[in-house]
Amino acid sequence: MDQFMKKAIQLAVENVEQGGQPFGAVLVRNGEVIAEGVNELHIRFDVSGHAELLAIRRAQEMLQTLDLGDCTMYASGEPCAMCLTAMYFAGIKKVYFSATVDDAEKVGLGLSKMIYLDLTKERHDRKIDMIHMPNNQTQPDPMKNWKEKGRN
Repeated sequence: MDQFMKKAIQLAVENVEQGGQPFGAVLVRNGEVIAEGVNELHIRFDVSGHAELLAIRRAQEMLQTLDLGDCTMYASGEPCAMCLTAMYFAGIKKVYFSATVDDAEKVGLGLSKMIYLDLTKERHDRKIDMIHMPNNQTQPDPMKNWKEKGRN
């Protein structure tokens, strides 16, 4: 097994021993670990405190960039939709994972699988009510302002 995956799994095992969930992540660039994370939900009471997100935040802060396109993520578990989305935004192109969302579901951590399935549905069929409220020009249009500023 790859050394970086071994490290991600080791972090996950240690996190379970400390009362956390079985998730660890290692972000690698050019064969070097640049950031790590474990799920810290139990410490910070923050649902976004997932191992992969914390590794991404730490790397972006350290490198002072949003672009992690030259990095590879190693995760002890298949990333949830939130973490995977962050990887898309950060430009990460390769993710290695050990346990699957099905494995997580078998031990009582099935929310990731439910969310993946829910996101395949049309907006009006999802478990969260998604209600569109168009601006109708009663307020300045931030999208128009963005375009006028020439930002991409």
